[in-house]
Amino acid sequence: MVSWNNLDTLASFKELANVKPACLTEVMSGDSGADRVKKYSIPMAAGLSYNYASKQVDEDVLSALEKLADEAQLADKFKALYNGEVVNTGEKRLVLHHMTRGQLGDAVEADGVDKRTFYKTQQERIAEFANKVHNGEITNASGEKFTTVVQIGIGGSDLGPRAMYIALENWAKKNNAFKMEAKFISNVDPDDAAAVLASTDVAHSIFVLVSKSGTTLETLTNESFVKDALKKAGLDPSKHMIAVTSETSPLAKSDDYLDAFFMDDYIGGRFSSTSSVGGAVLSLAFGPEVFAEFLDGAAEEDKLSANPDMRKNPEMLDALIGVYERNVLGYPCTAVLPYSQALSRFPAHLQQLDMESNGKSVNRFGEPVTYPTGPVIFGEPGTNGQHSFYQLLHQGTDIVPLQFIGFKNNQLETDVTIQDSTSQQKLCANVAAQIVAFACGKSDENLNKNFKGGRPSSIIIGDKLTPNTLGALLAHFENKIMFQGFVWNINSFDQEGVQLGKVLAKKVLAHDTDGALKVYSDLLNI
Repeated sequence: MVSWNNLDTLASFKELANVKPACLTEVMSGDSGADRVKKYSIPMAAGLSYNYASKQVDEDVLSALEKLADEAQLADKFKALYNGEVVNTGEKRLVLHHMTRGQLGDAVEADGVDKRTFYKTQQERIAEFANKVHNGEITNASGEKFTTVVQIGIGGSDLGPRAMYIALENWAKKNNAFKMEAKFISNVDPDDAAAVLASTDVAHSIFVLVSKSGTTLETLTNESFVKDALKKAGLDPSKHMIAVTSETSPLAKSDDYLDAFFMDDYIGGRFSSTSSVGGAVLSLAFGPEVFAEFLDGAAEEDKLSANPDMRKNPEMLDALIGVYERNVLGYPCTAVLPYSQALSRFPAHLQQLDMESNGKSVNRFGEPVTYPTGPVIFGEPGTNGQHSFYQLLHQGTDIVPLQFIGFKNNQLETDVTIQDSTSQQKLCANVAAQIVAFACGKSDENLNKNFKGGRPSSIIIGDKLTPNTLGALLAHFENKIMFQGFVWNINSFDQEGVQLGKVLAKKVLAHDTDGALKVYSDLLNI
């Protein structure tokens, strides 16, 4: 039986608060630094590894974190989650996104069905549909193949699938797995839909409408935008659209769609990339086999996350180091810095994943907490970020923990040698240099050129970004965030904070306003 307690009531946290952090400028210098980099590494799935040598931890800190993991019952809480306990207390729901890629424990039944079977059935239905599109069994009204898929969604229905598509686009082209170009419409700003449609051959496009409830304002508005464009082109929208929705939504059995594929209330939008939400667009773009490889990578990483030994569980360790940085060392932000252009939108996805999950100020029981919870997440790919915000990271007044991601080889395997090194070698040289520069710094009498160092970072290293490694990478961060929510005793699986603005926007559109809201409405000519 697990018990849920606030972080500041745990004896192990009080012990952790008194443990001195490792001095990076000392432990990362010279031979000790070389030994540390070799030692402080944990294998991940799909050939990845999590290296935390440049974090401010040593054996004393790690021992204290182990005690915290045990007292907070992190392994038991994950087990309870994947065995179907109601972990989402705010909405009184199960949390089952892990089950879209495998079954870690017991069979889970909800709504009268076995949920693993339900998710597998949807994946099989999507695979069959995608294959029919690819081989020309499902075509446009003229009998011509669809060449483009356009996803219409917002939040988790856009950020995750878009990031995953961009991550695998070049890999698919190189490996003869590129089936259809994918595009995305998310913002209710009409310029978003108009721009996508202006560059799209709508006659050869299939549109994926994603809305769990079937009532999402932005998504339905953009659907109307798309339907209008199809009608103006002399096309029947119902022959160009599919829906990804819940079985109880108004979209589920509508004649407006070629077909409907289902999700449920047990998978939050930001955790839905491995569900039908990501499955439809990624299977159409790259083929069901590629999506299956992506799921396999996530499933293998989930198995590692179930290991009760923190030192063999990269997600649990990453989470606990993050708690140490947030709640003991007082760092308010974390930067995600992938040294891979393919991961250009991955930080944006993690921004929602982390900040919507753990941006909470009350615990699981609705009581205020008195300690910091989720950090601010931001990031850009290297080396672009080096010429943007790294100035603050190196010499700013705040210390920002860094999470690097790097690969030994590039996806397209096209490169050029300039000044005795390839572009990929230059990329990797930069990430290695940044880790050491942040940790060790550089002394200079001119304070403008002085680098204090002591800036903590970790890096996830892989051979190449593939569907398998991408799945493992995604699961790593999903599970890290879950573990941190457990430690903070908050509900990482609801998002009440996004609701108030929606309610007020509806009042504005209904002209039911007064006070400041009315004045702003008038200023914006609504």
